[in-house]
Amino acid sequence: MSISLTFLGTGTSAGIPMIACDCPVCTSTDPRDQRSRPSILVSYDSDEVSHPIQYIVDTSPELRQQCIRENLNRIDGVLYTHAHADHILGLDDLRRFNAAMDAPITVYAESTVLEQLHRIFQYVFESHRNINKSFVATLISQPIETYEPIELNGATWTPLRLMHGRLPIHGFRIDYQSHSIAYCTDVSTIPPETYPYLNDLDILVIDALRYRHHPTHLTVDQALNIIENVKPKQAYFTHITHDIQHADLEPKLPDNVHLAYDGLTLTLD
Repeated sequence: MSISLTFLGTGTSAGIPMIACDCPVCTSTDPRDQRSRPSILVSYDSDEVSHPIQYIVDTSPELRQQCIRENLNRIDGVLYTHAHADHILGLDDLRRFNAAMDAPITVYAESTVLEQLHRIFQYVFESHRNINKSFVATLISQPIETYEPIELNGATWTPLRLMHGRLPIHGFRIDYQSHSIAYCTDVSTIPPETYPYLNDLDILVIDALRYRHHPTHLTVDQALNIIENVKPKQAYFTHITHDIQHADLEPKLPDNVHLAYDGLTLTLD
């Protein structure tokens, strides 16, 4: 019985390469420097079904390309961290999974995020009002509460409060068998009450936008300080800008800290 995490996207809101930029990272030929908008796939075994259980966290604008790249043909649900464009605009592509599985998809988010999804994607959630009978995603909205665990097909997902500047958002702790993973993207500060949920982690995925200060994201040094505090077995940076070149920073990091990159899969057996 194993659990794996695949980085569908590891870039910042503009993606890399960015439009109209000829910096060394945006023109890099290293595929690890080509970062689509942030999202992960979490897969784990189940005694109840023969196929892996698969959940996506956030639907980036590149969701279609990300899923094709990973040969993903079914999902069991989607969890949202917050409703910024780089985390939600791929929602429309969920309809292909509806068609492939002939089933609705449950989307999990706190109520304020669900309200924004319903407003932005009104044509999906209120399809009866559409002028044409269009092919849209069939989604079931499921509210979740901060620090209230939910059981999803054999794993426990706990929504964690993070601060994205002044915006409260969610990260997630996933506990499966004896393994634990936390995903903390788009974070500038971690509230004190969240820190106990970051103990005893096999893997911590954490925002590390760039070297310089940013009002709504962690810097590399700030992320390293958090890692030193919570002491996961392994840590991976995500939501990375074009200020950071993979081959430059990776060798300078502690042995248990790495830069994530699109397509990287981590497996815990």
